[in-house]
Amino acid sequence: MNILVINGSPKGEKSNTIRLTDGFLEGIKAGELKKGCPAPEIQVIEISRLNIKPCLGCFACWKNTPGKCCIHDDMASVIEKLLWADLTVWSFPLYYFGLPGQLKNLVDRQLPMNLPFMESGTKSGGHPSRFDMSGKKSVVISTCGFYTAKGNYDCVTAMFDRICGKDGYTGIFCGQGELFRVKELHARTDEYISYVKTAGEEFSLGKISAETWQKLDEILYPRDVFEKMADSSWGVSKNGEKTDESSVFTRQMAALYNKEKWRGKDFVLEMNYTDIGKSYRIILGKEGSRVTDELSGAFTTRINTPFSVWKAIASGEMRGDEAMMKHLYTVDGDFDLMLHWNEFFGGERETAVSGASAGSGGTAGSGGAANGNGGGRKGAAAKTNMNMILIPWIVFWVASSISSFWGSLASIGTVVLLPVLMCRTKVTVYDKLAGFEVGFCSLAMIAGVSPTLIIPLSYFVFGLMWSLSCFAKVPLTACYSMNSYNGESALQNPLFIRTNRILTAVWGIFYLISPVWTYFVMKTDFGRFIGAINSLLPLLIGIFTLWFQKWYPKHVASGK
Repeated sequence: MNILVINGSPKGEKSNTIRLTDGFLEGIKAGELKKGCPAPEIQVIEISRLNIKPCLGCFACWKNTPGKCCIHDDMASVIEKLLWADLTVWSFPLYYFGLPGQLKNLVDRQLPMNLPFMESGTKSGGHPSRFDMSGKKSVVISTCGFYTAKGNYDCVTAMFDRICGKDGYTGIFCGQGELFRVKELHARTDEYISYVKTAGEEFSLGKISAETWQKLDEILYPRDVFEKMADSSWGVSKNGEKTDESSVFTRQMAALYNKEKWRGKDFVLEMNYTDIGKSYRIILGKEGSRVTDELSGAFTTRINTPFSVWKAIASGEMRGDEAMMKHLYTVDGDFDLMLHWNEFFGGERETAVSGASAGSGGTAGSGGAANGNGGGRKGAAAKTNMNMILIPWIVFWVASSISSFWGSLASIGTVVLLPVLMCRTKVTVYDKLAGFEVGFCSLAMIAGVSPTLIIPLSYFVFGLMWSLSCFAKVPLTACYSMNSYNGESALQNPLFIRTNRILTAVWGIFYLISPVWTYFVMKTDFGRFIGAINSLLPLLIGIFTLWFQKWYPKHVASGK
């Protein structure tokens, strides 16, 4: 397949639209590969680098030199490439509801490709092609600066309807085009480009699916959010005063505020840019957000950060969690905003904090914020579940202390049935170890080994597994608490890992010393209740877990 890309943007390679076009071409390559076809040959024409003069309307190409223009510039080579191509991709931004001027010149100068005679059988008249264009395809890809493409491309579609026929081309039109150059929004724009890539692949294979068209029709951000960001981006206030880069950045960040997450009272976020001596307050209220440089009164949360650091975090050049661990920025006041940053500022895109908070698992569960990688649109992946590791042990400790034989059988049955009942759960290495350990202890008791020996030993084995996992790349609790932090992406968060490593060690030590009192209680009349007793005692560690998983990230963020 021969593909000609006509980049009609005056910005050339810096075009926002060309990013979508590149994604579409990647999809076509993938589609051709699936069909077993060779990779397509692609040629790109950049209008900004060509010398294409306006049409003179002299009709010399029809009368005097049929098929040849009297203007000697780069248009002759463009026509050659148009005839060479099996697929022509028109890539351009919307300029005043139409084509950029240089691209319109190219369209006008296609006159030599038509014959002068009127074409019969058409509703409004026209001129037949001078060349055999049957089998050739066209795709039109364009971005515009409005929040939506709908209603803004009437002039463009009317023109291509006439040139190619209403069913003779495929049009992909995207609003909010300027956002494709904003690094801080790359997660959302990259997601959209992935849909364009899918469209390219499906186009190559035959037809773009209805599901993909639905994704392409989605706006990047809600209208009010986009228009606030767009208005702020000019660096000029409505009264004509210029604003500096830090003000533009802060106002655009504030525009991403999700007012649906308002919690009944206004939240005052103070951004203190320590390297440039600028501070702003973002008031997060019921009706939306507003930015002010008036700093009187109390703040709810203050982030002390060099402006360069926060920009690097927001653009994805630096991880927010790593920056916090290195004390490149600190946080004062209420830390709750940091724990729920993604909920307040976008949710489905990479955020500045990028999972700065860290939670823990343990028997008390987990909590905290997501890492914000954008996920969730393609269906939920299988998740880990700490019940896989806890339930077999709890059944063993409670049931076997009442009846060593029947309790052990119940434990073995639990080990066998639990994976079946929780078949959609992602199994970890610790789940497998727990099943093996419970099975071994149960068989030992069925074989006649004294419960007074096996039950204390089982707590030691359980604690040993926890303790040794502290030295693994991913400690035990992190395998389960990551579900509350957007899955495996949380495992890249050093603060999350450190918090879980500490808490895993605490739980490991607790279970390592549990055999001491377990052994002595087993020798008393309360021995049959040891399983219940040792199931209640972890509640104390659970309370500590809940406190620590909130205190520790805040402590690190404070820089103290």
